[in-house]
Amino acid sequence: YCPWHRPSQPRNDPQNENRICDSSSRGSVNMPPVQKGRRPSCPRSTTSSSRPAWPAEQYAACRVLEATAVVLGGDMDEYVEAITDLLTKAIKATGRASQVRVAAIRALSMALFVCGTDMMATNTCLNLCEAVCAPKFRGEDVDPHLRAAALDCWALLSTTVADAYIAGDDIEGLDGGNGRGVIILPLLQQCLDHANVELRSAAGECVALIHEARLNMGIDDEEGGNATERRYRSGSWDGSEWEILMDEVKQRIAELSVESGYRLSKKAKKQQRAEFREYMATIIDDESPNQVVAFRGGTLVLNSWREFIQLNFMRHCLQAGFQIQLMTNVTLQAIFGADGGILNASSGMSQLEKRLVMSKTSEASKAADKHMTRQRRNRQNVKNHFLTCDGEDI
Repeated sequence: YCPWHRPSQPRNDPQNENRICDSSSRGSVNMPPVQKGRRPSCPRSTTSSSRPAWPAEQYAACRVLEATAVVLGGDMDEYVEAITDLLTKAIKATGRASQVRVAAIRALSMALFVCGTDMMATNTCLNLCEAVCAPKFRGEDVDPHLRAAALDCWALLSTTVADAYIAGDDIEGLDGGNGRGVIILPLLQQCLDHANVELRSAAGECVALIHEARLNMGIDDEEGGNATERRYRSGSWDGSEWEILMDEVKQRIAELSVESGYRLSKKAKKQQRAEFREYMATIIDDESPNQVVAFRGGTLVLNSWREFIQLNFMRHCLQAGFQIQLMTNVTLQAIFGADGGILNASSGMSQLEKRLVMSKTSEASKAADKHMTRQRRNRQNVKNHFLTCDGEDI
């Protein structure tokens, strides 16, 4: 399947029975039928006798490819290889709509994160994300939303590598000896000064991830129990060549956590302050994040920015289907350390089910009310039976 071309088959073609449609647009994706005993794979592109698709259809195709990676699960390098070239070309095509490029880079990152096992492909995608999140790419200005998406994808893929390769110094086997996160710190500092709120938030999240990885270097599981121990161990920025830059970044994040003015709406300012207060707790106070996410069937306890980034990326991809996938998808359960047996054993009803079943305005309550009204009418008619003139039963 080629997401950039419309299928040439007519609408009544039997091959179109295996069509998956995105409800948000009129785009569709043709998926091959899964044969018994065979693993699903992505079909090859057939672009002959097809005309180009609209940007909305390309966007929908990328969203479907992103969700398909989650459904297929891990160890599916064939799927990654089948979509990598197409999505990479879409990301590099500066003439395409920015929304399509955003969806393409997110789909490629999700496929590598869930299905891929080749670290060389992951490093290639990280290089692409670092290039796209720059102010200019291939001689043209990059849309801020695309830059923010590239930073989000960079953060997701960085959760799959060791802390030293993110925030380490003098590492053997790396160009320059510095970790990936350390190299892009000047770029992240520029993004924090950008006018786009989404880009600033993505940059702050990346800085929090890099700083957390720096603090975790040289700390065992039984060490670093408080902020003081974490601050003065070998993972600190003190004495390094990046100390001055990190001080400037910390000052900027502290300013964004209390920023006010008429340039942003009240809702946007509130959201920005909340996000950057969380970043400031890690970057300035050296505290680990801690949040409990409640959902149907149990709770998730998040104690690191790696888990936060993975959860937010999955939620953005699956939207309302995240909880269903978490209860049934073995790969997601392994990523977040959840027990599928415990999640599926929950017999409680969700708020929506309670509203549909137990509310006075629910269909069940309305049906019960009609039944009681009918019974009351029948009883009244039986009592008044002697008043009828003809004696016929009512």
